Amino acid sequence: MTPSPTPAGGPPPVTADRVRQVVVTVSEIACVLGTLVGVGVFGTRVPESSGGNLAADATLLAPAGTAFSIWSVVYLGLFAYTVWQWLPSRAAAPRARATGWLAAASMLLNAGWLLVTQQGWIRLSVGVIVALVLVLGLLVQRLAELPGPGGRLDQLVVDGTFGLYLGWVAVATAANVAAALVASGARQEGPGAEWIGGAVVLALAAVLAWIQRRVGGRWAVAAASAWGLSWIALGRGLDEPRSLALACAAALAAVLVVVATALARRHAPAPGTAPHTVREKREHGAVPASAGHRAQ
Repeated sequence: MTPSPTPAGGPPPVTADRVRQVVVTVSEIACVLGTLVGVGVFGTRVPESSGGNLAADATLLAPAGTAFSIWSVVYLGLFAYTVWQWLPSRAAAPRARATGWLAAASMLLNAGWLLVTQQGWIRLSVGVIVALVLVLGLLVQRLAELPGPGGRLDQLVVDGTFGLYLGWVAVATAANVAAALVASGARQEGPGAEWIGGAVVLALAAVLAWIQRRVGGRWAVAAASAWGLSWIALGRGLDEPRSLALACAAALAAVLVVVATALARRHAPAPGTAPHTVREKREHGAVPASAGHRAQ
């Protein structure tokens, strides 16, 4: 039996689309259950797990507690994405096909990280969160390569959600690595540790600028990463362990991310081609230097 076309006139969903929809939904359920563990409904709250090394005042790179409220927005976005991909007009949409499996992987990795930290396996949690940020980076890059920016609903639910997700997890990865190092006995007292911490947040800003250049500059990524870096600055300026030098470095890093995003958008290519792809084609003379700007 041949499936009927979607109401929007796009390609009809096939079996692979239905399988992907189910996997995304199951992954979202797993993510919700993991979140309930992480907030203490079924287990120990994240700040109290892993010997307290993930608390807001545990390390120099830990954002102040309010920063973690962004998870509420991300989790709401993931729920909205799960509903969005079941809409008849989106079941076989290019955006759903390009992101579905990676979205499911990100949800499972998120749940996995929460379960790993519950066990106190903080070193293993670093590997999980690094895998998560790589998956999210690939997902956002795929969005950048899609033809056209999509409608407002798609931009909000897909681009917005995973942009915030990537920007925040990038900052959380640095904090997670710092927590693992402290748990392993690394010292964070003295000016040496403060200067290393400052170098780390500035290096993180450089990595985020590179990512933004590849994906055309996405404000959702910039907003979430600047949010996290700003709360690192506030945490080190107002809470223990105090470090004025690191607070200044984190604040500078937040500003640099926003500036880098604005520059990346200014030089972004036409919709449907990631910036790094255009540069490669230009080197071979396949794309003129005057390629249009992203409409997004």
